Amino acid sequence: MRCWKTINVKKHYGLSRLFLLSSILMIAVFIVSYIGFELTRESGKTDAFFALFLTGVILLYPAHKMLHFAALWKYRKRITLVINRDWSFFPLFLLRIREPIPKKRFALSLVAPFFILNPLFVAGGILFPVFSHYFTALLAFHCGICLIDFVYVKNLSRSPKSSYIEENDDGYEILVPLPE
Repeated sequence: MRCWKTINVKKHYGLSRLFLLSSILMIAVFIVSYIGFELTRESGKTDAFFALFLTGVILLYPAHKMLHFAALWKYRKRITLVINRDWSFFPLFLLRIREPIPKKRFALSLVAPFFILNPLFVAGGILFPVFSHYFTALLAFHCGICLIDFVYVKNLSRSPKSSYIEENDDGYEILVPLPE
């Protein structure tokens, strides 16, 4: 296989720009979804179960990463979990791809958390309108987390269909099979 392209979103966009875009997306999703919930159901809000909400906020990122991993379960021997402790108060969980995996499976693993968790938050806001502000905040926070996943999917969408993904120090490599 040969390398078709290397993708390093953090170098291309920069961490500051990604954080800014993620923050803007979180605010926009919060505003739109909160207004949407308020227009459909007029009910009072309660701050009961706030500790449970905070627990949900803390566990959202690990749950997001676990869904990435679950979508790649078939290829688990090709992946290692790395815990980055650059931020001592909040460790980052990174999945490192040691051996090539199909592009379609990798793209599925990138979008899986978005399509699994976000409908749960929307349903929670509809089913429990007194807690819709909690579900709106979780939805917005999760959309912000998902931004970088969709940036990777956008870059992958331009690659050949039969390609594979592998990771190195420079980012993700898109590998294409050599012609026979």
